[in-house]
Amino acid sequence: MFKNKDQIIKNGNTPELKKIRGEILDIFCAAVKAVNPYKCVKDQFKGSFILINGKQLDIRCFDNVYLIGFGKASVGMSQAVCDSVNVKEGIVITNDPVSKVDSGTVFTFVGSHPIPIQNNVIGTDKIIELVEKLGEKDLLIVLISGGGSALLSKSRIPLGDLQSTTDLLLKCGANIKEVNTVRKHLSLVKGGQLIKNVKCTVISLIISDIIGDPIEHIASGPTYPDSTTFYMAKKILKKYGLLDKVPFSVKKIIEDGIHSKIPDTPKPGDLIFKNVLNIIIANNKTACGAAIEKAEELGYKTMLITNTLEGEAKHVSKHLIDKVINYKNNDRKFAFISGGETTVTVKGDGLGGRNQEMVLSSVFDLDGGNVVFASLATDGIDGISDAAGAIADSYTLLRAKRENKDPSLYLKENNSYEFFKDLNDLLFTDYTGTNVMDIQIIVKIG
Repeated sequence: MFKNKDQIIKNGNTPELKKIRGEILDIFCAAVKAVNPYKCVKDQFKGSFILINGKQLDIRCFDNVYLIGFGKASVGMSQAVCDSVNVKEGIVITNDPVSKVDSGTVFTFVGSHPIPIQNNVIGTDKIIELVEKLGEKDLLIVLISGGGSALLSKSRIPLGDLQSTTDLLLKCGANIKEVNTVRKHLSLVKGGQLIKNVKCTVISLIISDIIGDPIEHIASGPTYPDSTTFYMAKKILKKYGLLDKVPFSVKKIIEDGIHSKIPDTPKPGDLIFKNVLNIIIANNKTACGAAIEKAEELGYKTMLITNTLEGEAKHVSKHLIDKVINYKNNDRKFAFISGGETTVTVKGDGLGGRNQEMVLSSVFDLDGGNVVFASLATDGIDGISDAAGAIADSYTLLRAKRENKDPSLYLKENNSYEFFKDLNDLLFTDYTGTNVMDIQIIVKIG
């Protein structure tokens, strides 16, 4: 999984640190493997039956099975369905330029994430065309995963305006629920709108990439009732000082919505959802559980700090490291696991991501201690960089000083990528094909 595993291990200044670095990578691998999208979906099928909340639904009751998928895990999820049942027709939108669904009846579109491009829109148009032609005796399986908000894209505003607004939202420090609240009210498919004209039975299988698994916010909830409003979207833009920065088309749509000139997203209780089932099949808790199991297999005592980690990356990092350093334990090796998704308020012109920024923020606190800290994006893509995360230990600050690198200056410029690149401590993975947010592993040596 890790392209530079040998280098990461080599960077440990002592035999013990080399061993721990290698074991941390092994723990990450176990966590990501547990949320493999193909396996997670395949486990839902038993012969001609699909498992729904402990019950079995016989797929033979339907005339035809159709499939749509969007998100970073959509190819693996869709392949599992195609290998389990006969799919009459399907459309999948992914950001993976290499993989596609191996099926003569399922077409794969390659889009862009996190900023949508025209191909996202073309793929979404094809999905709308497909779902609206289905009859009452058909079954539509919807495969939803992180990244779906960008990949499933049919907007009320011009694409260029959507792109600039998305960029502003992702850099302002807003959390994903806030970002998706705005996205939903600029969209024609998010917030339950995808199925407003669907007559058939709909089953959505979902790999969650949001803390607490709120279905209405995962991929912006295209098949789920939406509790947010145009007014809430306006408040979010105002909160982050974006109301005067977004294009005029954005402000007009939101004001038109507030004044009921255009309909709001469908709400709980709407009859369009009477034949719709939404099921979470994997999440960050799944990955953290596998990480703990692997760590214990390797001889570590373990603690799950939380799988609901959120907040500004540099502040969250400080809190985590303080907790670990001050934790009193008599065990030789202790592994602390956490998961979630932090945010970064971008003020500099550097390159990086929330995981790299978390680790960079910890470098001074790790100096001279007995702690190793690594943070990883489970999709293999941290921020706008090509790295998945970074790793640091008690020698990182010393190694940086030898290279005349001041961590605080790199942090000020949000330039964590360049800091760790020069130290060869970035984590590079293959494209994982899944996404359940981020995982942190902190090892304390007794």
